[in-house]
Amino acid sequence: MWHIAERYCLTEIVKVFGAIMATLVLVVASMLLLRTLEQVNIGNLRAGLVLHFLGLQLLRDTATLLAPAAFLAVLMALGRMARDSELIAFSAGGLRPLRLLWAVLLFALPVALVTAWFALVLKPYASAQIQLIESRKDDEATRIGGLQAGRFYQQSDGAVTFYAAGMDSGGRLTGVFVQDRRSDPPRIVLAERGAYRESAVAGARAVVLEQGRRFDGIPGEAAYTLFDFARLTYYISGAGAGQAERWRRAATPTAALLASTDIRDRAELEHRLSAAVGVIVLGLLAVPLIQLSPRQRSGGRLALAFLAYFAFFNGQRLAEEWMTGGVTPPWLGLLWYQAAIVAIVFAALLPGSGLWRRLLARLRGR
Repeated sequence: MWHIAERYCLTEIVKVFGAIMATLVLVVASMLLLRTLEQVNIGNLRAGLVLHFLGLQLLRDTATLLAPAAFLAVLMALGRMARDSELIAFSAGGLRPLRLLWAVLLFALPVALVTAWFALVLKPYASAQIQLIESRKDDEATRIGGLQAGRFYQQSDGAVTFYAAGMDSGGRLTGVFVQDRRSDPPRIVLAERGAYRESAVAGARAVVLEQGRRFDGIPGEAAYTLFDFARLTYYISGAGAGQAERWRRAATPTAALLASTDIRDRAELEHRLSAAVGVIVLGLLAVPLIQLSPRQRSGGRLALAFLAYFAFFNGQRLAEEWMTGGVTPPWLGLLWYQAAIVAIVFAALLPGSGLWRRLLARLRGR
């Protein structure tokens, strides 16, 4: 049977959680809206897609907001009850710490299930849709990106040379010349028209060329290859395959990650699961960080709570890098850092606990 104190604790936590989530969503939505409107202002996004694009970004980012919101809700709700001596009254009435943990667990489990739904289902869907919009935006863009006609530009330490003879009334480059010494054999591309792109998906800079010709061969030798093209996207520099690969994995459905044997796909899968598991771990971790008595100093435990919070999310990135980089064995997985943080927090709280004092008393009695 539910104890009235458990229902009260659960109600207080849910109310604080709702207020925190509403605040976080409003803050994140306002920041994303400003960025989206900036894209509309420079012509990278149609005005009719603003709300749709904003909604997709919120779906993608909501999973990362639920775990910190749950941790702060438990910490603030129980902290307020401790300051008002309500937890002491509940303890005097027979509410044991395990019953308090049970009340927090009843709150954390549904939130963890919702977080898992966002992280495993909605987040990859939203990421895929965002990438689709980004790719269309890149295809429709006609920005010059600061390039000027009649000047030579070099990329990749001089390995790529780019030149445009002029610019038409629509802002498109004309008389485009590209020399690429990165390829084997070297390559020269000539085109009547072109437009500069900066791809948000692949993180690459490219020129989209129209009505041109490509020469592959070594100057002075008769062996060469000639291509005529109507449209060609030529990457003159980029962030490399790493960023594009991360974008691809973010949009990969969870079922495909489960079937994959790639260590990076497994890291992405456990990254998604860590948000849901983190809701439960952080929620339960907040309980021992609460001071039951208002007479006790809470500064040390409050500082420890914030250190645990920041270590929790920074440790996730570190564990993911170690897992994909081969620093940690594959069998260890990605979620070990959560257990490590819980162990460190309890080790820090142990000297001031009643169990530690009883243990010292027994040792002194001997």
